[in-house]
Amino acid sequence: MPDLFRAGGVTMLPLLIFSFVSLALALERSWFWIRLQGQQRPLVEQVIGVYRQQPEAAISKLKQYPHLPVARIFLAALADRNLDPEEFRLALENATQAELPHLKRFQTFFETVTGVAPLLGLLGTILGLIQALSALQPGQTQVPMGVTVGIGEALISTAAGLLIAITTLLLASLFRALYRRQISFLQTAAGHLELLHRRQQRS
Repeated sequence: MPDLFRAGGVTMLPLLIFSFVSLALALERSWFWIRLQGQQRPLVEQVIGVYRQQPEAAISKLKQYPHLPVARIFLAALADRNLDPEEFRLALENATQAELPHLKRFQTFFETVTGVAPLLGLLGTILGLIQALSALQPGQTQVPMGVTVGIGEALISTAAGLLIAITTLLLASLFRALYRRQISFLQTAAGHLELLHRRQQRS
């Protein structure tokens, strides 16, 4: 492996850094989404059920889960009991918008790695080819073995860049799908809470 890393050239170092950082951030995002999917749906069902009869109990339940976006959104709207239905809806929408950066966290980095990694790999290959072909002498009819080996080694950086880019692209696509699913869930949950609030205002 060290020989393979050295054969890839100078661009292998930033590619290695990209791969380690991408892996660390992907693990953090995976844990974030796993925890979110496992806790938020049961919480919303409990809060909606309790809110009909005991609004204060629902608020207390939400305060036990400050790490969940849906809990923060609900609390932002329920904090003021004197909001009319329109103000309540705006409070839910504003709180949802405030959560979007947390849900899309590191997405820009993943997209950057997806675009930059292949270019770094290509750059490493070009530099390797220049170095390998510089060994050719004018008028030389046969290609030395060292040149062919150098060309083969130069392609390692391109392969590494493509591998990192493909892996990161798959992870980024997964996280985008989870983000879209989460937005749909938050909108549905907010709609249920808004409907209950309107009914309580009329009663």
